[in-house]
Parts: sequence; C-alpha cells; structure tokens
Amino acid sequence: MHDDIYSITMSEARGIRNNNPLNIVKGCNWKGERPVLTDRRFEEFESMQMGLRAGIKLIKNHINGFNGRRRPCNTIRKLINTWAPPNENDTPAYIATVCQHTGLSQYEIIHSGDRRSIIAIARAMAYVECGVWLDPELFESAYDLL
Repeated sequence: MHDDIYSITMSEARGIRNNNPLNIVKGCNWKGERPVLTDRRFEEFESMQMGLRAGIKLIKNHINGFNGRRRPCNTIRKLINTWAPPNENDTPAYIATVCQHTGLSQYEIIHSGDRRSIIAIARAMAYVECGVWLDPELFESAYDLL
C-alpha cells in the first residue's frame, strides 16, 4: 500500500530499507522475516507492518519483563536505556524526544495493554531511529497483527 512512498522518499534510513524502523538487532526468528537476510546486524522484514509488529511485540515484552525472566522496563526511561544504551546512543536525547512526542513522563509507568501509549511510543522510537515520521495507520495495522 505504501511501499512506493518508502522506496522513493525514505530509502536512506537503514531501518526503512530493512522494514525494521525500530532497528531490532538480529537474534530471534521473527514472523515475517525476509527469506534472505543481507544486513549483518539488524533484522529484515518482508513488510513494514511485520517489522512494526515485531517492534511493538518487543516493546511489550520489555515492559512485562519477558514474563518475569527480566526486570520490567515499564517506563520510557527504563525502556530506552535498554533499547538504546548510552554506549551506542545519545540516550538522554532519545528519552526526551520520545517523552515529548508521546506526552508521557520518562518515569510514568507504562502498561503493556495500553494500545494508545504503546503505539505512540513505537512511533516516536521509529522517528528517533530513522529520522522520519511513519504513517500512524502502519502502527495501527501492525498492532492488529499481534
């Protein structure tokens, strides 16, 4: 549906090329992965919806602490510090940007069942990761695939 727009206007960002706008690092066999992966570090998906689905699922897993196997990352501060650690990113700026665009405080508790907040967080994170705003409908349709 939107593939022509992506290939023309957003081809520069690695996360867009890989249909992985949250830049999920390889390490899991995700539903919707491309059959042949060429990126050495990041996952590649067959469609933007499948990449966003994986990102949203991963965000929810972090919030829940992977069903008790890890410490819950249930605030934007905890989530971003794990997702984009300071040794690789300007984590304070990342946190500030996500907070600014979601209207959430960095210390506010996030619930994994809060669809609106999860989508807002995922959309803001994709913006930070790729430098472009993606259509909100993509996040809605990706969430519906969970």
